[in-house]
Amino acid sequence: MKKNIVSILIILSILALTVVSCKSTAPAAPAPEPVKAAVAALVSNAGKAEADQARQKAMDFESNKYFPSEWLVSEAKYNAGEYDASAAEYDALMKKSIPLYAQAREDEIMAAREQLIATGFTEYFPQYLENADNMALAAHDQYQAGDYYNARETAASALNEYETLHGGAKVYLTRQEVIDRGFTQYDADNFLKADDVAQGAIEAFDANDREKALASMEEAQLRYNLVLSNGWTAYAADRKAAAAEERELAIAERASIASRDTFRGGDALYYEAEELLAAEKYPNAALKYIDSEAVFAISRKETEEKRLRAEEAIRIAEEKIEESSGSATEAERIIEGGSK
Repeated sequence: MKKNIVSILIILSILALTVVSCKSTAPAAPAPEPVKAAVAALVSNAGKAEADQARQKAMDFESNKYFPSEWLVSEAKYNAGEYDASAAEYDALMKKSIPLYAQAREDEIMAAREQLIATGFTEYFPQYLENADNMALAAHDQYQAGDYYNARETAASALNEYETLHGGAKVYLTRQEVIDRGFTQYDADNFLKADDVAQGAIEAFDANDREKALASMEEAQLRYNLVLSNGWTAYAADRKAAAAEERELAIAERASIASRDTFRGGDALYYEAEELLAAEKYPNAALKYIDSEAVFAISRKETEEKRLRAEEAIRIAEEKIEESSGSATEAERIIEGGSK
């Protein structure tokens, strides 16, 4: 600001010399009031501009967040027109905020990096993690060199890179879930379209077209989600059919009587599944149908085991009866032979 004042004074001196040279015989006169007002306005505007610049820098590094009380004091001075004082205080606040701001950005970056690694995505695509890591390291180097604004921008880019990759990881994991559950058979067309879109996202990302990559990732995610949803719907219907068949077999084998408690347990699960299916909660319904199918199968097994035990008991009883009959016949023969 002092340089601006000096420049203004030099200009005014030149103007004064010009006036004297033109009217050398006239006595020196004080500067008119409009000139004084203009000078004061220029000085004030220069001071405000400097204060505005310092204020913006402090806000860029969130000084108002880290030091709210001191910020309010500086704001009061700024609003009162004490531009020199407020500019100095804004500058001091910015310097105090930079380490805190840098640490907060580092924490965000490390959290995003850990979330990305936890998906397992980087095991298959390590080059993407390496690129993001290089950006984060560049931001650290810029900070150490005192290049705070560039460090700020590079750190933001690194964080965005990790978050973008995390979005890609979600797409990848959804695709794997579809495959692992065998759901591709239920909606093969959408699955193939999702694969094409996902491949386009990878190509756009590799070409540094982040906007196109993000749009393609979102579309691929929607398509894989649709395949997964359709898969659960069809899978729940399949599991219902299997559970209903097992239930009918259990009834036919009289498991509802011979293994009543177990059968009733299967029935309870089956009707819970029916309610979930009616509510369109297909994953939960499918799992309940699976459980009910298993319990109906157990009731059949228990009934079969009871039947076998009963048959064995009957066989043993019949053998004993035959033995008793044989013993009685022998006794009669001995008695009859003795009487002769």
